[in-house]
Amino acid sequence: MAKTADYEIGEFTFPRGWFMIAEAEEVTMKPKPIRFFGQDMVVYRGMSGRVVVMDAYCPHMGTHLAKNESSYVVLDGQQVDGDSIRCPYHGWKFGPDGKCEEIPYSPADIPKSACIQTWPIEEEAGIVFMWHDPEGGEPDYDLPRFPQWNDPAWVRWKVDHLGVLNCHPQEIIDNIADKAHLGPIHGSMNMELFENEFKDHSVRQNLAAGHRTLANDVLTNDTYYIGPGILISKMVGFHETVMLICHTPVEDGSVQAWHALLVKGNTDQATHADVATARQYQEGSKMAFLQDFDVWSNKRPCLKPMQVIGDGPFGKTRTWYKQFFNPRSQAKSFQEQVNGMHITKGTNRDPWPEATTN
Repeated sequence: MAKTADYEIGEFTFPRGWFMIAEAEEVTMKPKPIRFFGQDMVVYRGMSGRVVVMDAYCPHMGTHLAKNESSYVVLDGQQVDGDSIRCPYHGWKFGPDGKCEEIPYSPADIPKSACIQTWPIEEEAGIVFMWHDPEGGEPDYDLPRFPQWNDPAWVRWKVDHLGVLNCHPQEIIDNIADKAHLGPIHGSMNMELFENEFKDHSVRQNLAAGHRTLANDVLTNDTYYIGPGILISKMVGFHETVMLICHTPVEDGSVQAWHALLVKGNTDQATHADVATARQYQEGSKMAFLQDFDVWSNKRPCLKPMQVIGDGPFGKTRTWYKQFFNPRSQAKSFQEQVNGMHITKGTNRDPWPEATTN
């Protein structure tokens, strides 16, 4: 399993950005243990409905805040108090900002160091997203929004939990620029165009192509990363769809992945038939993504691609990705190296020059 250092991406092991950590319905007033970015964490929902994510361990004596079923703090339903959480070992209470609010048995002042690391959280479209920054800074770009989630014409997604993939996320990011895999892996054919646009913290793939099982139709895909861990793809075909793929580092060299699909119905109010169609669409979309999974799960690390003409702009994509693994003060320098449009030739709109094909 290759590590971040092997890819020479940057000085940080894990990237800066917004990342999915859970479905909203998974987060309740019962604290849940999670692990991302090589760190044990706890996620819970306070009594106000606020979602809180903090480091898993109490600074007092190192107790895991979520891995206890026998403490009377837990048995009596006292662990979540307002939006705060109590340690099951000694009852210390920590606010959603991570600061200790109460030591129930001690008259002494609360130590200033009695605090737990927390992370910014947002809920969107039934998903909990966390901001991760090795430098501890506030978000420097906005979480993407999904207005379709609250549009009654659209069928809401059911998130597919795809588990942990023992693959560095660099290999996944490469896919946004990989024109050549679309035929062998996904069945694309008669490609009209393939282009990538790099713009600051986003990279976009515009694709129009036929498909071996839908040969009479040209499907148009507008696919883009918002930051390093959230991929959105809007497709126009029989039905308008919005696909979401999220991958979040677990350890250095592995990620947890999810897939979901919003589907627009045929009327202003989605029907039961639209829901059935949406579920079929989502299953097909998931299976297409799992075609990539099949490769990523079994390949050796590609530390330096043996790139040939027609592959797509792997080099630009890897340069773009570096902005998230280095101090944010350097982000602009990486963006300036790649910002703009890159067209990969070998399509109907952009054929090879005659001299190249002879």
